[in-house]
Amino acid sequence: MIPNFFSKSVRKRVQKKYRVSLARTYKALSSASVDALWQKMTDLADVSWHPLLASTNVPKGLVAKPGLIYQAITRSILPIPIQIFVEQVRPRELLSVRIITLPGLEERVTYKVESTVCGTQISYSVTLRGWLSPLIWSLIRSSAARVAAQLADAAEEKPLLR
Repeated sequence: MIPNFFSKSVRKRVQKKYRVSLARTYKALSSASVDALWQKMTDLADVSWHPLLASTNVPKGLVAKPGLIYQAITRSILPIPIQIFVEQVRPRELLSVRIITLPGLEERVTYKVESTVCGTQISYSVTLRGWLSPLIWSLIRSSAARVAAQLADAAEEKPLLR
C-alpha cells in the first residue's frame, strides 16, 4: 500500500512539471519626452508602430483605462483577432495589459516608461503562461524584440500634440 502523503507529493511534482512560463524584458532608450512616449503608447487606435498588431477596434482618441476590453488584429500571415484587457494604468509610468488569444495560453504585457539621465527608457515585458507558450514564443520572439525600439522611434518622429 502506498502512503497517502506520497501520492500527493508525486501529483504536485507532475503538476509543476507541465507548467510552462516564459518571460522576457526588452529595453530601449529614446530622446523623446516621457509625455510623448506615454501619448503614443496609450493611443490605442494608432498601432502603426507596433510590429505585432495591425489594427484595433478602438475609436480614435480613446486612451487606455483599467477595465477596458478591446479587439485587435495581429500582423501575421494569418491575421488572428485577439482580445486585449487593460489591467493597470499608472499615468506616465506603467501600462499593463492581458492578451486573450487561445485556450491554453495566457499573455501579459507591461510597458514601463521612466526618465533617466541618458534620455527616456522604455521597458517592454512579455510573460507567456500555458502549454502553448513555447510554440507561440517561437512565432513572436523576433517581433517582440522590436516593440520597445519601434515605440521609441515612433515617439521621436511625431511631436507631442497636446
